[in-house]
Amino acid sequence: MSAHHACAVSDDVELVVAGGGLTGLLLGVACASAGLTVAIVDPEEPASLLVAAFDGRSSAIAYGSRNVLNAVGIWPDIAAEAEPILEIRVVDDNSQLCLHYDHRELETGTPLGYIVENRVLRRALIERATSIPNLSFMVPLAVASVSSSPLATTALLSNGRPIRARLVAAADGQKSPLRRAAGIRTIETRYPQTSIVTTVRHQRPHRGIAVEHFLPAGPFAILPMTESRSSIVWTERSELAPRLVALPVPAFAAELAARFGEFLGAVEPIGPRWSYPLALLLAERYAAPRLAVVGEAAHTIHPIAGQGLNLGIRDVAVLAELVIDARRLGLDIGDEAVLERYQQWRRVDVLALTAVTDCLNRLFSNSVAPVRLARDIGLTLVNQIPPLKRMLMHDAMGMVGDLPRLVRGQPL
Repeated sequence: MSAHHACAVSDDVELVVAGGGLTGLLLGVACASAGLTVAIVDPEEPASLLVAAFDGRSSAIAYGSRNVLNAVGIWPDIAAEAEPILEIRVVDDNSQLCLHYDHRELETGTPLGYIVENRVLRRALIERATSIPNLSFMVPLAVASVSSSPLATTALLSNGRPIRARLVAAADGQKSPLRRAAGIRTIETRYPQTSIVTTVRHQRPHRGIAVEHFLPAGPFAILPMTESRSSIVWTERSELAPRLVALPVPAFAAELAARFGEFLGAVEPIGPRWSYPLALLLAERYAAPRLAVVGEAAHTIHPIAGQGLNLGIRDVAVLAELVIDARRLGLDIGDEAVLERYQQWRRVDVLALTAVTDCLNRLFSNSVAPVRLARDIGLTLVNQIPPLKRMLMHDAMGMVGDLPRLVRGQPL
């Protein structure tokens, strides 16, 4: 019996995932589906997470992320409620110029991505998580602390129960207590902007077209949803946002319509309004001894390109692949070499996307004439250079770079 197996006898599980948000659930499901014993620990009761009122948000699921969800067997449960994005139109405030991405320009002819309500994703993930025998879903509990030794790690739960494992994944969000406890520093900056999120119903069909309209206060995104609805992600100056969110329905509808335009006919806000102060956060490292940091615990970016969740899904695809490969070779999944590889593999993608979203926001969220001229020249150039445009489309689809198997649509 190898030393690895000798000390593995006392393990409760191989992987503990701290945080049962979308990223944590997906990581747990991906690893458990491939045979790992996994515990997902989350402070919320699943029942309260599934109430529609809990979240009015939708997510843009890039084509590469759809491949991941399909490869782990969840996409069939989501597909009927996912609206394909067939075109993306980027419009600069008061300018006649528009950057236009059309899925028909791609050799594959696949949609550029999909808009899915977060509650739909959450429901599919929780149903799947609770059906896998080697996955325990421990709620409502939190991981209070983690202590690692050369051979194992112990997660102490908020009810005092210790769980021994090989590896802990911190999927505990932007304020990640586990990242802080591990002494991982972050680079953080607050944007002077707040994101207002709501859903609207409109008179005319959207035909699968997503619109990113750049206004001086920030981007105003109209994202196609099922049933002639669209998800609105409205970036506004932070001092103005609370007043807008608090407006009575007719006044809010008028403010919304003024920014939305008339291309889809009359627009009616439905459901709750949400607001989120915008910030940029980058962890300096994505790993510590026997700890991997994933999702918003590792990076929080501006929603300008709708890529936040997609970055987290790519974290999951890479970490799951490395962990499963190590285990198949009989190696320790929490070994330093595995975590170092995870960090290196993810760093380029995260830094590139953070830089791009940050620059785009700074470039488009102002009305200085020379900057506007530069933007419009840029939009025109991209439109007129098909290879560059296709590359940018592939990038938006999450299909550029050193892709893990799940993103390519292959099983682990």
